[in-house]
Amino acid sequence: MHNNNKDLTLGAPLSGPVLTLARVPDLVFSSGAMGDGIAIDPLNNTLHAPCAGVVVHAARTGHAVTLRADNGAELLLHLGLDTVQLQGEGFSMLVQEGARVSSGQALLRFDLDQVARNSKSLISLMILTNGEHFQTLPITLKSVKVGEPLLHIVPRATNGAQAQASDTSTDEVEGQTRVNHRGGLHARPAALIRQTAQGFSSKAQLHFNGKSASCDSLVSLMGLGVGEQDEVRVSCQGKDCKAALLALLDALATPLAEDAHAAAPVVKAVAPQRPAESGVIQGVCAAPGLVCGPLFHLTAMTLPEDSGGHPPQEQLQALDQALEKVRSDIHGTLDHARQRKDNQEEAIFAAHLALLEDPALLDAARQSIGQGRAATHAWSDAIGEQCEILLQLGNALLAERANDLRDLQQRVLRALLGEAWHYQLPAGAIVAAHELTPSDLLQLSEQGAVGLCMAAGGATSHVAILARGKGLPCLVALGSELLDVPQGQQVVLNADQGRLELTPDSARIEQVRQSHLLRQQRREQQQQQAHLPARTLDGQEIEVAANVASSQEAQGAHANGADGVGLLRTEFLFVDRHTAPDEQEQRQAYQAVLDAMGDKSVIIRTIDVGGDKQLDYLPLPVEANPVLGLRGIRLAQARPELLDQQLRALLQVSPLQRCRILLPMVSELDELLHIRERIDCLCAELGIGQRPELGVMIEVPAAALLAEQLAEYADFLSIGTNDLSQYTLAMDRDHAGLAARVDALHPALLRLIAQTCAGAAKHGRWVGVCGALASDPLATPVLVGLGVSELSVSPPQVGEIKERVRQLDAAECQRLSHDLLNLSSASAVRHACHQHWPLS
Repeated sequence: MHNNNKDLTLGAPLSGPVLTLARVPDLVFSSGAMGDGIAIDPLNNTLHAPCAGVVVHAARTGHAVTLRADNGAELLLHLGLDTVQLQGEGFSMLVQEGARVSSGQALLRFDLDQVARNSKSLISLMILTNGEHFQTLPITLKSVKVGEPLLHIVPRATNGAQAQASDTSTDEVEGQTRVNHRGGLHARPAALIRQTAQGFSSKAQLHFNGKSASCDSLVSLMGLGVGEQDEVRVSCQGKDCKAALLALLDALATPLAEDAHAAAPVVKAVAPQRPAESGVIQGVCAAPGLVCGPLFHLTAMTLPEDSGGHPPQEQLQALDQALEKVRSDIHGTLDHARQRKDNQEEAIFAAHLALLEDPALLDAARQSIGQGRAATHAWSDAIGEQCEILLQLGNALLAERANDLRDLQQRVLRALLGEAWHYQLPAGAIVAAHELTPSDLLQLSEQGAVGLCMAAGGATSHVAILARGKGLPCLVALGSELLDVPQGQQVVLNADQGRLELTPDSARIEQVRQSHLLRQQRREQQQQQAHLPARTLDGQEIEVAANVASSQEAQGAHANGADGVGLLRTEFLFVDRHTAPDEQEQRQAYQAVLDAMGDKSVIIRTIDVGGDKQLDYLPLPVEANPVLGLRGIRLAQARPELLDQQLRALLQVSPLQRCRILLPMVSELDELLHIRERIDCLCAELGIGQRPELGVMIEVPAAALLAEQLAEYADFLSIGTNDLSQYTLAMDRDHAGLAARVDALHPALLRLIAQTCAGAAKHGRWVGVCGALASDPLATPVLVGLGVSELSVSPPQVGEIKERVRQLDAAECQRLSHDLLNLSSASAVRHACHQHWPLS
């Protein structure tokens, strides 16, 4: 096929329907671990050369051929899945290694029926194996005949911006599809479309209901108001317009796995209709809690009149500087969120970053500046216009995104005016506003606000999510009456019951203060005892460790009295970068955690990414069910070089006996045995005489059911109750409508925990819990009773959980806990726990 020494068009090597790699039922191929490419479900019995080249490898078993094209691209042509196991039966190789072949030449023949009967699948692959030098652009995703154009290969561009700028082609194509994203084109799906479009040099537009939007603009895409199942048209112009169109149609039609606040049906919070009560405003609880304090009204920034006539160059420079400062601030917020593994906060501010770079906003502001407007007013007006567009669409989710735009409006204005813009809060203030923004909340939290209340807002908004994460009681949808409450008036914010009490008497205020004071005193007492061992009344010692994601968090855990690190999430080293950390960087990071913990042991989990946790340098398919896809140890098997490098780094920390290695997402014994063997080989290679302890995470039901077999070869087991809950109950724990039901105290979960502990005991192994259940003091006696001997909790809760352990009789816990396995629901278990072991 066509070859100009740079790019190359490949013909179809087989006839049949075309599939993307993501749809191939084989993790190694679908993950992109072998490289990018395309698949065909063959209808003919002969594999043909997709281009001219040299045969550099012909499989001994006759099922695969590798060609090197004249431009240097290397192509693996693989007939069927798992067909190597047929040992050549049904295959006839027609070429030899070293042979020169022409485009369309027959390479191998196969018995269609025989191979189909005896293999996993006939689906065949054409894979670009040296993707570091080239990239693939699919031409069609329909059925093809041998020789028809199928895939375009071009050298990897060193500068994407230059590549886009040089695309002056007038080629244009268009197509239609139905949008399958839940809720339509809101922020995350729109960001996916934008990201997809930016992967091509062609210019793409989305057309809906008589309006059009550039696929480069997040705001413009959202502004179309495209709903779920709406029909849209996509047009692309440029040299790679066909590939761009196919990718965009696929991205629009493929549902995105989203977090709770984006995926759940979003309804703007409306205060419930209750009988009016004098001195009380009813609202909706966005974050629970009970506090009192002076009410402080937070007003948005207002600008003076703009007389115009400003020098455009000077104002453009001021705007660019302000944008860069806000961009830098958001990057800092993102880094902090990633260190704390706060995925929700990270997603919110990643969306803000995308909005800040939106061409529709920037072009509008710059055009206004060009007409003599001040940068402050140009930016404010540009945001205001886009907010109006989103609000007029009548979509609650998009209305909440308008609040994100207002947040950016205020942040950039503060930067333009050169003000630090710190709110001067009175001590212990309850902040009131029409609607708060995410950056408002972060700053207010740092300045000591004790509660938040808003006239508008939604219980699923970004601010509500952040308030819950910060432990700040928050009420929304209180109505305009809130804004009439006098500044400085003492109020009681009872978010648990959705009430703002405007006229509390001194007795009520004292009651709330005493409740708050008692909680603080209790925490201080727990902290004083946190460094002592946690022993039950009958002398059983329970190790209370901490879950951390960095050496800084490990220092905090040590200061809080943790008996060790029960889970170090190593993903913090791998995210937000373009290349994987090398062996030395990893070793230094792991050593820093060991050093921070003094003489305590540290359990380090190997990399757990994939599915919903993507890495820039590790291309993985978008998965409809990411929690059921390529993640944990499965990814490590598909990309063994990543795990090998990490294991080498871990084996070189000192002292090695304080380091324990933990494997995530294990579901069968062979996975454990394979890694054990690999560690033994690396130990021999590095001259290490003793292998460190190796543990298995119990986070899929299969692992719990196989605990006895796993414990024979593992040194310890650690139960991840978060994933184990959702896999056992078949409920997404991030689903807003189901989250309350994903309760790890469900009897089915307790039975799996009991079976894990019983299986481990048969081989003398210990069992820990590192999921959220370990941090729930109500669950402590149950876990101790079922045989758990280590609890790994969030660092601030070490003292609380240790105090809880000291109140328990382990023998009684054992007797009562096994009775709980026969109860009917999680709520029944919780009720029984309150009866047997009341929380003081």
